Order: sequence, then C-alpha cells, then structure tokens
Amino acid sequence: MRIAMVGPFGLQPNQTMRSRALGAARPLAARGHQVSLFMPPWQTPEAADSRWEEDGVALRYTPLRGGVAGITRALLRETLAWRPDVVHCFKPKAYSGLTAWWLWQFHRRRLRLVVDSDDWEGWGGWNALAPYTRAQKHFFAWQERWGMRHCHALTVASRTLQSLAWSLGIPPGQVVYAPNGPGIVAAPPPGQAQRAAERRALGLEEARPVLLLYSRLFEFDISRLTMVLAQVQTAVPDLAILLVGAGLYAEDAAALRRQLAQAELLDRVVDVGWVAPEKLPALLACADVGLYLMDDNLLNRTKCPVKLIDMVAVGVPVVAEAVGQVTEYVVNGRTGLLRSSGDATGLAQDVVGLLLAPARRAHLGAAARAHAAAHFTWDAIATRLERAYAPG
Repeated sequence: MRIAMVGPFGLQPNQTMRSRALGAARPLAARGHQVSLFMPPWQTPEAADSRWEEDGVALRYTPLRGGVAGITRALLRETLAWRPDVVHCFKPKAYSGLTAWWLWQFHRRRLRLVVDSDDWEGWGGWNALAPYTRAQKHFFAWQERWGMRHCHALTVASRTLQSLAWSLGIPPGQVVYAPNGPGIVAAPPPGQAQRAAERRALGLEEARPVLLLYSRLFEFDISRLTMVLAQVQTAVPDLAILLVGAGLYAEDAAALRRQLAQAELLDRVVDVGWVAPEKLPALLACADVGLYLMDDNLLNRTKCPVKLIDMVAVGVPVVAEAVGQVTEYVVNGRTGLLRSSGDATGLAQDVVGLLLAPARRAHLGAAARAHAAAHFTWDAIATRLERAYAPG
C-alpha cells in the first residue's frame, strides 16, 4: 500500500509530524508499506524543497512559493504525483486541511482520505491560546469541523476527541482511536552504574531525590507548580528538580524561573533545556518521580501528551493531574498516582510519599513501563491505522 502523510508544517518546532506521523510511519514502512511524508516547512523555510529518508520513510519538504495558494498547490501536486492509495492528512487545519478539502471534493473516488485529529483546534482549543487573527480563528474552527466530517476515516489521539467526533454525527465505525506512542525509543532500564554516571554528569549524587518536570509549561498555572514544588522541598530538603525541554512560550519559562527564585527553589533546579531524542531515555530515567500537571480545560482534555508517555515508557513513576488522556497513560495506584486538577497539596503529598519509598517507586515504575509496552507502542498503533486505511 502507498500511504502519503500530509502535514500542515514540518518536523520542528511543532512535534506533531515528527512524534505522531513519523512515529506511525516507521512501523508501517517496516511492514512493507511505501510511506512518504509531504510537508510545507514554513516555520523553517531554509529547509524548503528538500528530500531525505528516515528508517525506510521518504520525507519531502515542499517548496514555499506563491503564498498560501502556491504552497497548497505544491503540496497537492506532489502528493498526487506520488500516486498514493491512501492520503492521511494530519490536522484538519491550515495547509493539510486545505489539501484534505481538495482531495475530498475531486479525488475521493480514486483514493482513500483519512484525516487525523490530535488536538482540538477551534473554539475552546488552540483558538483560545494561539495568537491567531479573528479571521484565522473562524476559518480554523470551520476547517476542523468540516474536515472531521468529510473523510473516509478519522483517526483521533484521545478519548475526548473520539467523543467529540461522535457528537458531530460521525459514525463510530468511521472513528479510529489511535493514541500517541512514545516520542523516543525506550532503551532497556539503565543499570546502577549507568544511572550513577548519568547523574554525575548532571552534578547529582546517586542518593539525592530527583523530581522530573518534562513539559511545555502552557498546560497549567505555573503558580500551582511552584506551590507543589515548595511543599515537596519542605518535606524533602535535599530535593533536586530536573527540568527537561523548553516552554512553548518564552514568557512561561521566564515566569517559572521568576517564581522559583521567589520561592527560593532556583538553586534546586537542574535545567537541561531541549535534549536530542536519542539522549532522552537515559536522561529521563535519572529521575525518581515525574510530575505532570494539566488544567482541566477542553484543550488539555483532547490532548494526547507525548511527554507523559515518554516518562511512562522509560519507567518513571508519575504523579499527575487526572485530565483527559492522562488517565489512559497513568493507572492510579498501579503505574503512578493521580489527583484531581488543582489539588496542589494532594500532589505534593503523593510526590513526597514516592520520594521516600524507593520500593514502591520501583514497583510503580516497572508497571508503568510494562503498561506502555502493552498498550502504547507505535507498532500496535500502526495496526489500528491499517484498519483505517483498509477500503470499506
């Protein structure tokens, strides 16, 4: 089968096409399918008009000429010239949404169109957060609902998106639940010597309790995070806070550092910033406990957080707020601990309890890793996608 995956942007800085599309494409290519990704890299225009291959998947950055119409035409022209059996458009929005609209109008009888939704883009979703113009917000909200309803199959990354699709009148059999797998390749758990060496490289003693925060920071109220960390540090005086990744918005990262300084926590922080994917497994596994916060809103309920499944997949026991897809990745009391969103005191108590209980941490961490391997590998998700791609 020839499968074309079309994106609204390139592999970075947004991660949908790298983490989700390419994550699914690799096992599909390993099964003998021909898979090609077509993307307009408007956020990294210096990479436009290039081709390469990763793990048997062909990748194409289309040219960026002629404004919105010219970029869309190039994306359509190259996708159709490849003669795919299936076109999978990731996000019913912007360039991929325009591509899906054209394919449904003029080509739906000769190829199978699949649309993917991994976030809620319209009202109450990214429209509430991203700095779009009012006209863009109205257009994206229309695109999303139209695109979800006009395709042969709809893949969704979360149970909330699945329910929203049903509420739009899309037949349940046409909606395929395909959550995210890890954005990293989970290595075997590090041995004691490897873990100690990794910690030494970070300036952390092996016995020091380490709490991991791996987040883009926009999903929650930063003051709540600071409150949790302050309570944990009071109970665990030698706490180290490992910050991995970068905030989506610079002002969020600045606000976090300012609040940590005010709470006299900044000297506890080891901030490694953005880390190459191949280095993440060993780095994340240095932590004793992970913390994952989510405000309870529509955008967060529809998300399928790759950073959370990354932590789970390497065996980090996570204390999290029970919002949306979080409850699929963290099973309360078995692979981690859950609290209602906003329960800062309860979250702090759970973190402290795990930091002071190494045997329970080890048990939860092993169960977390097994849970991810049993339910959220990209190979298993590729099987779901094959069902979406099958004619019928």
